[in-house]
Amino acid sequence: MERQPGRSACSGRHSGLVRRLKFSDRSVFFCLSCLFLLSCGGGPRNISETPLGPPPPAGSPAAPRTSGGMADEIRSLVEAGTPPSLLRALDLIRSRELGGSEFGRTMSAVAVTFMRRLYPDIQTQLPPFDPPQTHVYTRVIRDAERGVYTPPESNSPDYLEYVLPFLAYLSETRGERLLSALPDLERARELKSDGVAAIYFQGLVYERSLRPAEARNAYTRAYGLSGECYPAALGLGRIMLANGELQDAVRLLTELLTRNPDNEAVKRQLALAYYENRDWSRSEQAVAEILQRNPRDGQFILIRAHIMVEQGQYLQAQAPLDLYATIDTGNRLYLLLRARVQSEGYHNRDAALNYLRSLLRAYPDDEEGAVYAAGLLMESHRAEDQAEGRALMRRLLEGGKASANIIDLALSDAIRRGAFRDAQPYLESLLSERRSSRDLLNAYTVQRGLGNNAQALSFARELYERDPSDEEGAAAYVSALIDTGRRDEAGRMIESRLAALPGGSVKSRYYYLRSRIRNGDESVMNDLRSSLFEDPRNLDALIAMFEIYHRRRDERRAVYYLKQALALSSDNPQLQRYQNEYASLLGAAF
Repeated sequence: MERQPGRSACSGRHSGLVRRLKFSDRSVFFCLSCLFLLSCGGGPRNISETPLGPPPPAGSPAAPRTSGGMADEIRSLVEAGTPPSLLRALDLIRSRELGGSEFGRTMSAVAVTFMRRLYPDIQTQLPPFDPPQTHVYTRVIRDAERGVYTPPESNSPDYLEYVLPFLAYLSETRGERLLSALPDLERARELKSDGVAAIYFQGLVYERSLRPAEARNAYTRAYGLSGECYPAALGLGRIMLANGELQDAVRLLTELLTRNPDNEAVKRQLALAYYENRDWSRSEQAVAEILQRNPRDGQFILIRAHIMVEQGQYLQAQAPLDLYATIDTGNRLYLLLRARVQSEGYHNRDAALNYLRSLLRAYPDDEEGAVYAAGLLMESHRAEDQAEGRALMRRLLEGGKASANIIDLALSDAIRRGAFRDAQPYLESLLSERRSSRDLLNAYTVQRGLGNNAQALSFARELYERDPSDEEGAAAYVSALIDTGRRDEAGRMIESRLAALPGGSVKSRYYYLRSRIRNGDESVMNDLRSSLFEDPRNLDALIAMFEIYHRRRDERRAVYYLKQALALSSDNPQLQRYQNEYASLLGAAF
């Protein structure tokens, strides 16, 4: 006879016995029933279960009775918080068919939340977010999505209850709110020292609260725990960039990209590192790749325009600037780049000043815009512009400790006016503070203007030896050689440079320098004409041509070159003397 489903052999014997016995005495029947139950093993048993460690805290998902140590492993993997550990936890939940249990659904939801919020650039297939609706973790995650920080229960031993609430602050920038979460994050670290989320979150708090040293320590610890925690490496890279450790930041991010070749966040950070490092060629390539994926990324559209301006590609910069104008026409960098394109690319001072005035109305304390505007105004041939520029420069100088850029502005103004003694204090300050290539070039100019040719040669040589390929420094060195009577050496350098140059303003400068070592007006004038053919705005060549015709008393040709020179540098002291002499011939324009 086949056993019916759901009935044991003992239960069958029991029913048959009841049918056959006809006892009226219920007590006898009760005794027989007790004997029957004992014979079927129905007495108390000692059931052995796999221990789960400490009982789960209140609100934590109960582990499945059959999973035991597996539940502990899954929870530990989720709490570790690294991409491999989270994905491993999800794989165990799936392979052990725990996705239908409260424990499995809860741990899966936490792992999915961490992957989406902390590691959004990792492309992987994740299960649906389906937590038990009444669980404490679900409430914390839902609150965090609304920007609400849900503190853990007092004395809770649950690591995740201390970490999950911080998801509400991932986009928070207010230091006081962020700092209020530090005690919870510190308690989380005490509960699980190898959990990267709590340490990474501490780094975010310190970074946004302007405590970079502590942020660096936290990011370094998190990245040290797991090289897969790329957000910690990105945070460390940001700290390095802000601290001026540009090469170290580039090395760190390059290594990170090698390990995460498809990670968009790493690519963006590396592009920014190249950009901050003024490595225009690398940053241009990196930015182009980012814009290929997202052509309307405003931040990188503007960076692309800036790179082009820095490389002198003013016409090409117009396209990204026009595109950015559809996003935000009030951005300070946008207005500054528009001004630079107009000034440096099209020599349209008035158009550039219009952009700069808009910038300074919106950002009155913007030093870079104010310095650029003051420089343009002081270069103008209009007296009212020069007065406005110098007034702006004085305000900058009087506004507390002047920065190097402001001192550089004052130095350039003194050089332009030929006030070389006034320039010396500014020059000494810059040479002691930074001694850049620009500072060395200005030092050469000032010393030459003061008639100290030997000292001028010393600065020019230092500049040239720093970078022999730099044409500005090479031209200054050649000029200094000529001034100190070393004409043969200067001539060899000039011929070498002229043979290698294709044309343009740099070649124009060497033709002018060669005119200085020529004998006879005709030879000199041939080189000056070649110089002006390459660059009609070469001020030195225009002045030299004027002086030849001035000596010859050829007023018509002298005035022709003097007008062009004055249009370029109306406040040049040397030209102003000639302007007075030729006032009647120059006309009302000057």
